[in-house]
Amino acid sequence: MTTVTNTHYNYKVVRQFAVMTVIWGIVGMAVGLFIAAQLVWPELNFEPYLTFGRLRPLHTNAVIFGFGGSALFATSYYIVQRTCQARLISDRLAAFTFWGWTLVIVLAAITLPLGMTSSKEYAELEWPIDILITVVWVVYAIVFFGTIMKRKIRHIYVANWFYGAFIITIAILHVVNNMEIPVTLYKSYSVYSGAIDATIQWWYGHNAVGFFLTAGFLGMMYYFVPKQAERPIYSYRLSIVHFWALIAIYIWAGPHHLHYTALPDWAQSLGMIMSLILLAPSWGGMINGVMTLSGAWHKLRTDPILRFLVVSLSFYGMSTFEGPMMAIKTVNALSHYTDWTIGHVHSGALGWVAMISIGAMYHLIPKVFARDGMYSTGLINTHFWLATIGTVLYIVSMWVNGITQGLMWQAVNVDGTLQYSFIESVQASSAGYIVRMVGGGFFLAGMLVMLCNVWQTVRGIGQDDVETAATSA
Repeated sequence: MTTVTNTHYNYKVVRQFAVMTVIWGIVGMAVGLFIAAQLVWPELNFEPYLTFGRLRPLHTNAVIFGFGGSALFATSYYIVQRTCQARLISDRLAAFTFWGWTLVIVLAAITLPLGMTSSKEYAELEWPIDILITVVWVVYAIVFFGTIMKRKIRHIYVANWFYGAFIITIAILHVVNNMEIPVTLYKSYSVYSGAIDATIQWWYGHNAVGFFLTAGFLGMMYYFVPKQAERPIYSYRLSIVHFWALIAIYIWAGPHHLHYTALPDWAQSLGMIMSLILLAPSWGGMINGVMTLSGAWHKLRTDPILRFLVVSLSFYGMSTFEGPMMAIKTVNALSHYTDWTIGHVHSGALGWVAMISIGAMYHLIPKVFARDGMYSTGLINTHFWLATIGTVLYIVSMWVNGITQGLMWQAVNVDGTLQYSFIESVQASSAGYIVRMVGGGFFLAGMLVMLCNVWQTVRGIGQDDVETAATSA
């Protein structure tokens, strides 16, 4: 086996994406906190650019594609080099992916508040930006798979399997869902219509969750959990079974977003059944990650980075149980269109995606900046509790709101008329919106703590240096 030193790796692009992960996280979550406040104080809707309707897609795009996307770029470039013991195939192409992806998010931040939108959830960006995304993604695939092709060792580690599936599937989803006819530079219309357009959209939308927000981050899990725990993955064979089962099943689950709509009933039932089957590989991966800590559970007492990674797996297990349950038609009749769905999404987004990304960043940032460790372990611990408390407040408040709303909307009088008006369900949700806003504030505060910690780490000031200077003084 050939040994490759760290100096032979391209860590510059990893550093750039790692820093932007923190920055876009703060931007996206700050917008999220503001729109949560708008639901508490509607007067914060400032026409026409700063209304909930225009800022909500900005929040989702900044968090999913800015924060999550940057984390995926950073970790995939870091992992593929280290597990293949080979430098990225092209430094220039890697640099292009950074500047191109950053430009995509900046353009999203400009166009969405201006009302330039295709109106497709998670695919709101207009056609010129869609083309830019496609170009950046093709270059990303060239860099990633080209690096695997020049690897120094025969084996391809399982984390790269998940990253590879994520890259290929997102490319297909993006191109098919964004087939559109431009009318002007700022406006286009989908080539699909009616129920077909809805089916394509949720085939894209749910698999954006399945491959952008799940497969890619599972690749992250399969590298950083064993690394931080200093233990081999519990079962490598299970990780391979997990991979093939996940990618074979996930792609069929999208129709569960369209229960009780114009979508044919057989397609709705297919989405429900495949969602239930999906529970098995999802929990297989979660158990594999958690069991990797066998013999290392004591490290959780002193290692907040490992706590981030393990708690993220707990939220992953919870949200991948909740999702299939909500796909059951009878449950969906109560939960759909309510805040329960919002709580479910954020148990995955905050608890799983954000926490594992944060843990991964805390692990790799000292390494790519050639530091002995993060500036302050205490600040990491503070961040962990802020993030955990914030996530719990958020999802519990939305669960309570969602069930309340579902029950109120279904309640009828003896004569069959509705017992409650819609506005009464909104009034009943007001306390939950306040708690949700507080939870979001906790999570954003944790990200600001992370920014401080990363800034001090990048500057090269360690906690030991501060203590030594204080002692000398």
